[in-house]
Amino acid sequence: MAKSGGKGFLEIDREEVPKRPVKERVKDYNEVYESPTEEYGEKQAKRCMDCGTPFCNYSCPLGNLCPEWHSFVRKNDWEKALKLLHKTNNFPDFTGRLCPALCEGGCVLGIDDNAVATQNIELAISEKGWEEGWIKPRPPKVRTDKQVAVVGSGPAGLAAAQQLNRQGHNVTVYERDSKPGGMLSYGIPDFKIDKSVVARRVNQLKEEGVEFVLNTEIGTDLLATELEREYDAVVLAGGSRKARDLPVYGRELDGIHYAMDYLTQQNKRVAGKDISEDEVINAEGKRVIVIGGGDTGSDCVGTAIRQGAEKVYQIELLEKPPTERAANNPWPQYPQTLKTSSSHQEAESLVDTNDDELNVRDWSVLTKKFSGNDDGQVEKYHAARVEWVADENGEQEMKEIENSEFSLAVDLVILAIGFVHPEHEGMIEELDLELDERKNVKANDYQTSRDKFFAAGDMRRGASLIVRAINEGREVAKTVNKYLNK
Repeated sequence: MAKSGGKGFLEIDREEVPKRPVKERVKDYNEVYESPTEEYGEKQAKRCMDCGTPFCNYSCPLGNLCPEWHSFVRKNDWEKALKLLHKTNNFPDFTGRLCPALCEGGCVLGIDDNAVATQNIELAISEKGWEEGWIKPRPPKVRTDKQVAVVGSGPAGLAAAQQLNRQGHNVTVYERDSKPGGMLSYGIPDFKIDKSVVARRVNQLKEEGVEFVLNTEIGTDLLATELEREYDAVVLAGGSRKARDLPVYGRELDGIHYAMDYLTQQNKRVAGKDISEDEVINAEGKRVIVIGGGDTGSDCVGTAIRQGAEKVYQIELLEKPPTERAANNPWPQYPQTLKTSSSHQEAESLVDTNDDELNVRDWSVLTKKFSGNDDGQVEKYHAARVEWVADENGEQEMKEIENSEFSLAVDLVILAIGFVHPEHEGMIEELDLELDERKNVKANDYQTSRDKFFAAGDMRRGASLIVRAINEGREVAKTVNKYLNK
């Protein structure tokens, strides 16, 4: 296979793909980042050292062959780079936009320099493939007589469906929403991934022979036992959608919402769907606090800004991450360092002064309660500051700082504190599936406690990353294929 032996890192610095100007992009829901150019990809690919032991490959759940496709890119052989990329990843145009780039955390160059911009190069390869018409439907040449149902059309479900279909099986995907894509379509904002990007991959699957049944929730609209009768195997890839709640005083007040309810509704509004006035969650002219410091919370920050919020804060219970790797977080582990998203940059750049108790982003903040007016509308957020100290076993322990309580006037509260497990009502309860200790669907080698049923993605492993979801979809397809070929 082509090798690069690159020494470009000695002369070329890492560059990021340009973002659209803040004052321009906050006025719409178009993608924040500009598309990486061919010139950008070739230049940045020259920084790859072509390591003898590529830890980028080791760090990626999909096992992406990063040094190899860097080599093809630097030699202007983009089509070969794309073929190699597709060997391990069904949807590099998704991961190129949404993955936290675990590969870059394991980049050997990153030990004492900036890592290779692998994620951006991956996106450049994928977009080049679409532009040149190299990405085409690949229907199987021979069909089996096996029928497979896939429940859920997020990245795990789509990957499983595509792999099983290409193995010749007849695949039908069931989705409870009106569009395929799962959280790609209804959850992740358009400014991070335009929905046309999702649609073109769904269309590819359709042209390969995968069928989609929409607006159908298994366990409610259609019994799971009907799938059991009609199909030879069923893949459950419905995600982990049970949101973690915040059981504090005042939680029941109006104006306090789960992040996914907020983000999903906005995605539907961008798509032109009408939302009834009594259901609209709108940050326009409001003081907004987002509770939860992760990517979903960041997405809520960016959405609130675009809706015209007066002020937006994002708080986290945990302490502020360091800007450099801590001693207990050595390479090639993924760096647990401070990340600043495009939404954070927008929030910080749009603040002229800050005379409140809270910064735009703040850490080590414990939510105590909410209070509201006589109409039951939230008006104040009450919190205290905490410190994290190591106990006798070295474990971090939270301690509230004495006399650190404060209050903040708010009109809208978004809870972005993660997910606890899949929704059990309906399908899972109907099938009486065995659960693990975290209440996810228990599946050994992806097979559940019920014959014919397999589980993958967040439904099996808990809420995680898109790159892991795609890998789960690919792996469950291998297990199902073996099962069907017994």
